[in-house]
Amino acid sequence: MFTHDMIASFNELETSLYNYISQNSEKVAYMRIRELADETHVSTATILRFCRKINCEGFSEFKVKLKMHLAENKKTILKGSQHSVMEFFERTLTGDIEENIKKAASLVNKADSVIFIGIGSSGILAEYGARYFSSLGKFSMYIKDPYFPIHSNLRHNSVTIALSVSGENNFTVTHLNQLKQEGSKIISITNNKHSTIAKISDINIPYYVTEEWFENANITTQVPALYILESLAQEIYKLR
Repeated sequence: MFTHDMIASFNELETSLYNYISQNSEKVAYMRIRELADETHVSTATILRFCRKINCEGFSEFKVKLKMHLAENKKTILKGSQHSVMEFFERTLTGDIEENIKKAASLVNKADSVIFIGIGSSGILAEYGARYFSSLGKFSMYIKDPYFPIHSNLRHNSVTIALSVSGENNFTVTHLNQLKQEGSKIISITNNKHSTIAKISDINIPYYVTEEWFENANITTQVPALYILESLAQEIYKLR
């Protein structure tokens, strides 16, 4: 609701007003302008000037926008992990995920080197994937720095496995694009097959579960990605 430019434009009194509103937003949304003036020890004129600086014609419009902002940021009611897991496995039984895993396993099995990439929770899972693959005999590495030097003998006949829930993370897209240009084959594990990362991949394995967010953090379950990684590693082991 408050942009960087708005906050930078506040004078001392307006900054004090901003701090009070930020810490008492639920209360302020139902206050009268005189009540807010008394609580913050500023004049009603200061409050109206503050409202205009954040693109509101008056205090009434400000309260409407504040209530809308509060509604958008209410805590998510979590469905429970079993719901998402069951949702995934029901779709797996009727989809072509096993066929995609076998195709990906064949590609990885022929590769000389395997590189895992991802960021955030997907990065943690990518690191786990590299360790799990290595444990089953297919040495793999997790690289989180897109500028990490990779020797040409590692890039030759390599496969990159990218993990991303949204499939739109700019960091991962940039890293993936660089590796693709260097000749690496791309396998992606994403939540849907229509994302940017899925489209630039040689093989995409989507898992389709409902995305969940909590206070601007993506908390979508990673169980499907974990299942795909372990199934893929075990399929490679069979081929070897």
